[in-house]
Amino acid sequence: MSRDERDRTGDLLREISRDRTVLVIEHDMDFLRRYANDVTVLHEGKVLMTGTVDAVQSDPGVQEVYLGRSERGAKAEA
Repeated sequence: MSRDERDRTGDLLREISRDRTVLVIEHDMDFLRRYANDVTVLHEGKVLMTGTVDAVQSDPGVQEVYLGRSERGAKAEA
């Protein structure tokens, strides 16, 4: 989608969500930050974390699963 289409879609979803529950599966964190109230991160079919976009992005467990361990962090555990 173009940026304009993405923005119009987000605005439409926000309008619909005023009186309905809306589930959106999305990986674009900028889009989620702008339109999502709550975010749920799934990993291997299970809920890893639920919260705001900022809380989810700053969670060490989410970071490890989606970004991997740093060399320094892996050495500290060994």
